[in-house]
Amino acid sequence: MTTVRFTLNGEPRTIDVLPDESLLDVLRDTFKITSLKPGCAPQRECGCCLALIDGSPKVTCGIKVSQVEGRSILTLEGVSDNERKLYADAFQVTAGLQCGYCTPGLALRIKHLTDQDRDFSRDEIAKALDGHLCRCTGYVKIIDAVELIAKAKRGGALPPLVENGGVGAPLQRYQGAELVLGQRPFVADIDVPNMLHGVVVLSPHARARVKRIDTEKAKAVPGVVAVATAKDVPGDRWVGLIHSDWPVLVAEGEEVRYVGDVLAAVAAETKRAAREAAALVEVEYEVLPAVLDPFEAIAPGAPQVNPHHDNTLEVTKIEKGDAAAALAASAHVVSGTWQTQRIEHLFLETEAALAVPEPDGRLHLYSQGQGIFDDRRQCAKVLGEPEENLFVELMPNGGAFGGREDMTIQAQTALLARMTWRPVRVTLTRDESVRMHPKRHPLTMTYKVGCDETGHLTAAVIEIVGDSGAYASVGGKVLERAAGHACGPYKVPAIDITSTAAYTNNPPCGAMRGFGVNQTSFAIEGCLDLLAEKVGLDGFEMRWRNILRTGDTYTTGQVLDKPVGVERTLAAVKDAYYEAKASGRAVGIACALKNSGLGNGAVEYGHSRLVVQEDGTVDLHTGFTEMGQGLLTILTQCAVEVTKLPAEIFRPQVNTTFELGAGQTTGSRATLLAGRAVIDAAEKLRADLVKGHSLAELAGRVYEGITVIDDTTAPGETKDGKIKTHTTFGWATQVVVLNEQGAVDKVFAAHDVGRALNPQQCTAQIEGAVHMGLGYALTEELPCKDGMPVTTKLREIGVLRAQHMPKVEVTLVEEAEPEGPFGAKGVGEIGLVPTAGAVAGALAMFDGTRHMRLPMKESPAARAINVGHIRGDRAEWH
Repeated sequence: MTTVRFTLNGEPRTIDVLPDESLLDVLRDTFKITSLKPGCAPQRECGCCLALIDGSPKVTCGIKVSQVEGRSILTLEGVSDNERKLYADAFQVTAGLQCGYCTPGLALRIKHLTDQDRDFSRDEIAKALDGHLCRCTGYVKIIDAVELIAKAKRGGALPPLVENGGVGAPLQRYQGAELVLGQRPFVADIDVPNMLHGVVVLSPHARARVKRIDTEKAKAVPGVVAVATAKDVPGDRWVGLIHSDWPVLVAEGEEVRYVGDVLAAVAAETKRAAREAAALVEVEYEVLPAVLDPFEAIAPGAPQVNPHHDNTLEVTKIEKGDAAAALAASAHVVSGTWQTQRIEHLFLETEAALAVPEPDGRLHLYSQGQGIFDDRRQCAKVLGEPEENLFVELMPNGGAFGGREDMTIQAQTALLARMTWRPVRVTLTRDESVRMHPKRHPLTMTYKVGCDETGHLTAAVIEIVGDSGAYASVGGKVLERAAGHACGPYKVPAIDITSTAAYTNNPPCGAMRGFGVNQTSFAIEGCLDLLAEKVGLDGFEMRWRNILRTGDTYTTGQVLDKPVGVERTLAAVKDAYYEAKASGRAVGIACALKNSGLGNGAVEYGHSRLVVQEDGTVDLHTGFTEMGQGLLTILTQCAVEVTKLPAEIFRPQVNTTFELGAGQTTGSRATLLAGRAVIDAAEKLRADLVKGHSLAELAGRVYEGITVIDDTTAPGETKDGKIKTHTTFGWATQVVVLNEQGAVDKVFAAHDVGRALNPQQCTAQIEGAVHMGLGYALTEELPCKDGMPVTTKLREIGVLRAQHMPKVEVTLVEEAEPEGPFGAKGVGEIGLVPTAGAVAGALAMFDGTRHMRLPMKESPAARAINVGHIRGDRAEWH
């Protein structure tokens, strides 16, 4: 042990530590400084763990505590109350935070920057924030917050916070101040008495037979309390959202199917002991040839990847008219194969779960999942217990984007807690996180599309194959959605689409923002650009002639009998498109649609409860997940709009107190379904208030809200003679303008949102989605070699930093949705759907190169960005 002395937030501290302990771990574990967040440790690449050391901003995950001998450390906990309030207010008034995980580190960086008492341009601010990664916001509103803070420190005043407001108001984010200051706990921030620390043992092989698992050496490590293997599972090890094909622990005699499979889980008194023990678990493997190519996987004779299903997970077929004959009669036909890459969600908070045995015998599970009722169902199944034995509570999560739909370590954590009858917390490292959770599907899409001599589309023949990896997740539905959206927001009379999801030994692929639609958008927009060239039209006019309008028939056969907003979004960017062309700039344009609601025959529910408390507050319960998108704020606004009560009395929460299970928070449907359910409950509360009852008189009353959508149709089916694939759609058009060097200079994004329930947060969602779409287009990828990701480093994975973001101009189009709450529809996904296609179109205009593979790293736009550079032989990657 080494004795280290330093000053922490003005207080002298002396501590005995091991020489290799990181400053981040000591500050969090010993001094309970939880405003510092572990995001990438020890990469030093995300900025979430930033502190000021002797006045200079330093990331603490890469500093040994022995290096701070005699130095002064400042965290947000040590900043004055007035200054802390300034940061909290500025981020809230600008909507500069979403999940909030990165925000405390940013706040300290901004303190250092704005304490310099000088003017900064927006470009200078963006460069100063280069050490920080935000996956949610797109940085635009963070820079807005910096500008306000700098002005306030020089005598200016912040705009007032909007503390109350119903639909249409820019109500401040629920618990926004606590998120900015790091006071709202995430799962890894929670400490409970007598808690054990858990670690999982992952497979190093993409495919191998497990011959032996020996845990004796691990059990002998001092401090180890339990080591779990498949033999310790009292219930059913196999879980899954649609197919139960994924074991939470792989047993001896079985195969591991990807490099994130779990062989054992260790619980110990300290994190160090748990990791030491996990490294001592001995597993003997017989390595087998891995199936890594989806086309080879579905070919006859391929080894079966998953014992519960053949390698063809699901096939979606859509046919309308005689596509082959229509193509033969077309004036112009283009064809080609477009390919998209595997993408890592890279939410900044890695997966964590905490399971606490309660005195009544129940287990309290703290989860970050996108569907806590699915977590409860699956964990109860693994434990062999009834669901009522588990109380599951959603904690705020540091981003999700679809990547928290499938469970990762919830079941193993619950099992260790049951084995030890002590609280257990498992937190993944960044390396483990990248290996375990499902990714965005890489798709190979072969298109053949025709038009007549005037540029009107005639037919499309489309073949899509997606790599769903080792487990089903929701891969079949992603490829179903890709098929349904394969022609984009365009009217195509004759269609022949086949879309196949394949099992391989690559990491599983499931839900990620866009859900198969941004992949096919890239391809169909490329086809429109190529056809426009043949006809002699520009990109705008080609799209204007082919967009869907009210009364037209969508790809699946659904007649669009409600307002269709794509025409208004296209008109909204017309001037920007032609002004860019007139100025000699390279410009690209793309239109998009994205379903809101699962549809495709699924029966969907929204549930809510409003519970009046003795203190005059009202608990607002929903079963959907808050993951940075602002759902709890939006639901509060719905309740305020109906009841006319002030926003401050509502207490949104997500737990299993009531049976509110409605599946995953996915498909841009949380606002649609939860909003309708809250309105239903709020109307009942309002009725009692109108009768003259006070909240004090109504204390203890529970108001139930429920909504059901049961009129959509599965592919190939009808109801009452009609096809209704989805309840509603978001519509969008984006224009991308390059500068003289070919880098992205500006993005115009016009989006039909139905009704903007909170216009400021709605705009922020779209800005963040554009940021993700640009990374998808240009720099982001997660290639694998022999089934193992070739990198887990944040900069190599390629998410854009603040200095890489172009100017973004968002236009909200409001074409009210009759089935949406107050006319709203979901906007969480569509913001990145058209981006890659618009970038590709601009690049083709810039240098004549038509890019048909993502990311477009060889383009001048990508070369202007200093992230996403992965070394290695691409020929060996999948």
